Amino acid sequence: MTHRMTRRARVLTAFLGAGVLIPTVAAATPAAATTPTVSCTSAKAGLAAKLQKDITAALANRKGTVAIGLYDRSTSTTCTLRATSSYDSASTVKVTVLATLLWDAKKHNRYLTDRETSLAKAMITQSDNDATTALWKQLGVTKIKGFLAAAGMTRTVPGADGYWGLTQENVTDEQKLLGLITARNSVLSDNARAYILKLMSQVVSDQRWGTPAGAPSTVSVHVKNGWLQRATHGWRVHSLGTFNGAGHDYMISVLTQDDSTMDYGVTTIQNVAKAIHRDLVPTTSGTAVYTPTSRPSEAFVAVPPQG
Repeated sequence: MTHRMTRRARVLTAFLGAGVLIPTVAAATPAAATTPTVSCTSAKAGLAAKLQKDITAALANRKGTVAIGLYDRSTSTTCTLRATSSYDSASTVKVTVLATLLWDAKKHNRYLTDRETSLAKAMITQSDNDATTALWKQLGVTKIKGFLAAAGMTRTVPGADGYWGLTQENVTDEQKLLGLITARNSVLSDNARAYILKLMSQVVSDQRWGTPAGAPSTVSVHVKNGWLQRATHGWRVHSLGTFNGAGHDYMISVLTQDDSTMDYGVTTIQNVAKAIHRDLVPTTSGTAVYTPTSRPSEAFVAVPPQG
């Protein structure tokens, strides 16, 4: 069956000098893979563009892979970068463990026991791994998955075989978690939220690095960090922080991997944090800003022998 060629097709055939028509899409070169860029929105005029510019500048010439989440309730401001990319959680999962413990206790209408209170404090304020393992075993993966479902943290996957530090997490879900901790909701009671924030405000000094960097003294600081080195993707260095005061109520999650050293990852996170705090809460020359420890530390998280 023959078809009469359109004038455009005849012209194309003649132009190509061939007896066969070549679809124009076949001749197109594939688009180069684009590097994810920081995306911001805000109800405050000019703020989104400023944050996008300054966070991008903070990441300039930094190696490694970085995921960022920012949300400020007071100005309806959000910024994201690689928000759905998964990372090994390291010690940041400890906030999820504590939230699960409190969520489960609420379901059973009970207070935490003295043992649970002691373990929870050590887990958050000192990043104690033994305390975390004890609570992880007590809760079991089923309850942890139950909390994740209730919290809408749909892409967080608990680490297998007791390796809680290998839980897969992403910025979107961590921001959901910080959102539950910092505002009234049906998942966590007000007392539970206050308890989590209290412990995150009492983290020992050498673990108060990361997202608090550059926070003005006019805001309260709550933080939980984590790091982990593995054979692939080098160092993972993460920081979760919530900040309240000076007319702002905001939370920051920064997850990184492919860092050459722990300190390198810490510096990357702190560069981003300083830019965010500066843009959200401009300070005067007399305002003190938070300077994190010059010797950041964390607890080594257990990983399988093959790393």
